[in-house]
Amino acid sequence: MIKAAVVGGSGYIGGELARLLSRHPMISLEAITSRQLAGKMVSDTHPYLREYVDLEFSGSITGEGMDVIFLATPHGASMQLVPDLVRSGAKVIDLSGDYRLKDPKVYQEWYGHEHTDPHNLKRAVYGLSELYWQQVSDSDFVSNPGCYPTCAILGLAPLFVEGLVKEGVAVDAKSGTSGAGMELTRATHHPNCGASVNPYKVGRHRHAPEIAQTLGHLQGRPADVVFVPHLIPVVRGMLCTMYLKLNEDIDKKRLMGIYAEFFRGKRFVRLTDVPSMQAVVGSNHCEVGLEVLGNRNVVIMSAIDNLVKGGAGQAIQNCNAMFGWPEETGLDFPGLGV
Repeated sequence: MIKAAVVGGSGYIGGELARLLSRHPMISLEAITSRQLAGKMVSDTHPYLREYVDLEFSGSITGEGMDVIFLATPHGASMQLVPDLVRSGAKVIDLSGDYRLKDPKVYQEWYGHEHTDPHNLKRAVYGLSELYWQQVSDSDFVSNPGCYPTCAILGLAPLFVEGLVKEGVAVDAKSGTSGAGMELTRATHHPNCGASVNPYKVGRHRHAPEIAQTLGHLQGRPADVVFVPHLIPVVRGMLCTMYLKLNEDIDKKRLMGIYAEFFRGKRFVRLTDVPSMQAVVGSNHCEVGLEVLGNRNVVIMSAIDNLVKGGAGQAIQNCNAMFGWPEETGLDFPGLGV
């Protein structure tokens, strides 16, 4: 058994990491930190962990004695912690946005402050393991992708790798309210979002450049991405519907063949006609479907659980790669279905 710690365990992602790690057959969860809750039982904050996680929150850790550390810290905080944690000898998986955008100028533009750890920014591997499994396997520091980018990129990757996209792509993305975190905001207050579909941060969402960066890397030239996120009245789950035009005539059967070959052997991506959030919520799966609408127009649809495949589950999938285990270790269970 390897020893793991979660830094920043008081929020939804930290709790989800603890839930999944508590049942992982190869990992012993040794510590969970929260400066505000230090000394209190983890299960008091996350009652669903009672009898599964018998730990108190600690104020901080150094990394000594740990084999892997998961950072579920806010943007800007991770880059203050990573240098020392990496030097401790532990493998590090960062779930914040601090190491996703590879250009420090782009990072500063979208996050509003200077990146203070350019050395580790250069060496961080982008942890979308369906695309970069070997790089993740060889790394000791991984930047976990954002939830929207995970959902969108997995749906679009085969077309961009094959160079089949004529121009750009429009991403219509919808997420459950848990994606906004535990802290109450005006946008997530139930009277505002409980019976509505609300677009937000149009043209300003930090996942837009992350999607464009990865799709551009896949096709070998800059990608034009229009990204519009929406908040929907569910707790967990995410659905991306993406619109693009192909640069040649390809029917649905051939496209599905391209997708089937691209994702061959990938345990957590499954192809279907119409993806369902209910089918993937609670699981690490991503469902992908598509339709060809004539005149080379294609609609791609993908669905994930924003807290699992879009966060904690993907981080554990990356951990599995880093330690040489099958990707499904500790994650091989279906969605809830309702």
